[in-house]
Amino acid sequence: MESLGDKLKLAREAKGYSYDYVGREINIARRYLEALETEDFSKFPGEPYLLGFLRNYGEYLGLDVNELLSLYRAMKIQEQPVPVEQLLRSPPSFPKPLIVLICVFSGLIVAGFVTYFAFIRTPAEPFQRNIVQLPMEYILEGTFLERRFYQGDTVLIPLGAEQFKAELRSLEDPLTLIMPGGSVVLNLSGDTDVDLNGDDIADIRLSLSDYDKNNPAAGALIRFDTHVASVSDTTILPAATAESQSGTVIFSSTNTYPFTLEIKFQGSCMFRWEVDRRERREQYFSRGETFTIPVQNTIRLWSSNATAVTVELNGAGRTVALNLGTAGEVVVIDLRWLRDNEGRFRLTQYRLE
Repeated sequence: MESLGDKLKLAREAKGYSYDYVGREINIARRYLEALETEDFSKFPGEPYLLGFLRNYGEYLGLDVNELLSLYRAMKIQEQPVPVEQLLRSPPSFPKPLIVLICVFSGLIVAGFVTYFAFIRTPAEPFQRNIVQLPMEYILEGTFLERRFYQGDTVLIPLGAEQFKAELRSLEDPLTLIMPGGSVVLNLSGDTDVDLNGDDIADIRLSLSDYDKNNPAAGALIRFDTHVASVSDTTILPAATAESQSGTVIFSSTNTYPFTLEIKFQGSCMFRWEVDRRERREQYFSRGETFTIPVQNTIRLWSSNATAVTVELNGAGRTVALNLGTAGEVVVIDLRWLRDNEGRFRLTQYRLE
């Protein structure tokens, strides 16, 4: 039986297509096409993206997508510890008298243990096993880190040439983190922005998603999100830096105003968006799908394939097409209003690395 990678490779070669040609046609980077054909699934950032690329590639080659997905799932099934032939082998037959003798003997043994523990042996104190959760240290790599933390766990947060440490000091009420500059109290009612280096600009955002103050042993689900430098909604920027290389000014006005994004998908991709620091959603979209996102102040966009999606920004009667990135590129974009030292507001696009 042909493997998943063989089916893709043979279908592509039968059509005389190269990796570069297919990549331009369906907006998937060459390295992901090669990874699918060699079945090197470690190259993908996650299984949802792998399945999306596999579905898109299979459709383009004219293959049965359901069969491809079934082959992939079959590859993930672990081998049975016992060979199938042995599992299907008929059990050995024993003489009935021997079976009866074994049952009687087993019954006598059980009865003896019951008598011993019920009438002879003095009950002992129940054995208690104390499970100790050793403190762990994690590193914030990329734009966010989200996991369940326990008391004593620490997170190292790189910021420029420096590195800052956050420690979960207490899982009592309130939940407390020790960070540069003092204690930070987290609760389930909202996000908390933290300035790590003392420049009055938020460097990290903390979100507490799951926590039971009556059960500290269960830990707490905490998310660490990085900020782009000088991107806080209330930050006052020097006028000379508003047009800097770190961001592109889209609109400039004496006041902020809501805007909308028209999203259109030119190919299949995984797409995530977070509006005004509250609503975070993720969905897999196919070619031809569209939708609109209303925004009050800020939005973060994430796409598994930059050129599979086009974005038009509409505000104050004007429309601007946004450039997210290149084919097959995973991108994260921030759009938010900033205020400079002259009192003007600028809607600025930032790219997060």
